[in-house]
Amino acid sequence: MTDLSEIKKLANYRPTQKVRFVTAAALFDGHDASINIMRRILQSMGAEVIHLGHDRSVEQIVTAALQEDVQGIAISSYQGGHVEFFKYMIDLLRERGGENIRVYGGGGGVIVAPEIKELHDYGVARIFSPEDGQKLGLQGMIGSMVVECDVDLSPHAPTSLDALKDTDLNKRWRALARAISALELNTADAKFRSALHKAADTAKVPTLGITGTGGAGKSSLCDELVRRIRLDQGDKLQIAVISIDPSRRKSGGALLGDRIRMNAINPWADGPKVYMRSLATREAGKEISQALPDAIAACKAAGFDLVIVETS
Repeated sequence: MTDLSEIKKLANYRPTQKVRFVTAAALFDGHDASINIMRRILQSMGAEVIHLGHDRSVEQIVTAALQEDVQGIAISSYQGGHVEFFKYMIDLLRERGGENIRVYGGGGGVIVAPEIKELHDYGVARIFSPEDGQKLGLQGMIGSMVVECDVDLSPHAPTSLDALKDTDLNKRWRALARAISALELNTADAKFRSALHKAADTAKVPTLGITGTGGAGKSSLCDELVRRIRLDQGDKLQIAVISIDPSRRKSGGALLGDRIRMNAINPWADGPKVYMRSLATREAGKEISQALPDAIAACKAAGFDLVIVETS
């Protein structure tokens, strides 16, 4: 018999840490109604959601998850290729140092019980079935995800600038993502933070700010600028984009959706050149995050040639 008290606890759970999720519908899948509902519930429970929309590849989802330093990925998949899709996602996360990121999925009756077991055995945290929906309800399912992802990422943060100078790009950007998370939480090592700003002060890296009212087209402008700069400079520059969105006052959750409009940040022939990080305003009560100066300094110290900041 279903324990209703436990379901109620899950539905009413509020995280103690700043929980971040990447949400998307799988590649070749235009069914985005369910993932939109899920990301709204995640926000209402206090999570910061980097929403990618529908028809997103494993490469795009994993790249976003690593750059955004999230605890979880939530995917809806109704296109029939879910076993290969989720397995490849687990493989890519392990390959790029994201094995701690939990992967969740659902596809109604499209993903059958034997496939769910196969994916769980492979490393997927949970594939929700129609039976799970009947037992837990939407709030209960999302609550269980938030509970499992309510972990402090601070212990993973780098304590030396050497991590931001690693010759392996994946390792360098992973360290940068973790450093920004610690700077946001104000848990970064004091000596590391001081060294970060010293390194940034000596780096002659321009910072371009883009601001405007909501819906003015800031993200679209930012995307076009990135595209034209990459074309003009022969894709030789490394560009960091820091995008800020407001946090909800009541729940503390946030929709960080600027990546949806960023088409020019994906790798071209010469590999990854653009790093993007979404920040929520959190307790700042203004259009920018309190951690913005630290995040800019971290990007400069990590060797980027240009930093673009988009306000909320």
